[in-house]
Amino acid sequence: MAIDAIPASLKDAASLLSDTGFKVTGTWYHGTSSGLIPSINKKGLKRSGDTESMNADAKTMSTIGGSVNEIIEPIFLTQSKELAYFWAVQKSNSRSRRLGKTETPTVIEINLPDALQELVKTDVGAMPILMNTEHPYLAFINDIYAANNLESPVNKLIEDPMSNPREVYLELLGLAYINKKIPGEHLSVLSA
Repeated sequence: MAIDAIPASLKDAASLLSDTGFKVTGTWYHGTSSGLIPSINKKGLKRSGDTESMNADAKTMSTIGGSVNEIIEPIFLTQSKELAYFWAVQKSNSRSRRLGKTETPTVIEINLPDALQELVKTDVGAMPILMNTEHPYLAFINDIYAANNLESPVNKLIEDPMSNPREVYLELLGLAYINKKIPGEHLSVLSA
């Protein structure tokens, strides 16, 4: 995804990014698809909340004689609206292909109370992104750093992904998660 495709209202990397990475302000963002917004507005942001896609996968697998094991994934977060938009594009494209619908990228702002804020963790589970040097998120990160006249950490991080300290996934790549439902009162839809 080209960074010039990011809506101007979501551009925030210039205020968050420095040579030490993305600043954490305590406000989080989640990228999703417009088709999920009615459910999110009604039920909050849930772990593995895209039941429509999961049901479509299960149906596909059953027609070929397979099955799907349900995996409960955490809620992925980032400290940047721009980074959340990348994931929103991925989710809306995936749902549009799988479900045959036209959906749009949507970014949600999340302001957590202290009890939930303490549960946000650096997403080391994203290590496969670094191990797949062709992952589109890495090219996107490179472009974000370049657009802000900073050297991207990606090449250094992919040299030996297993030796990276946990903090780099949040600080340098903007990847975090929470393993708990987020009630609707802490959410604001920024774009749909």
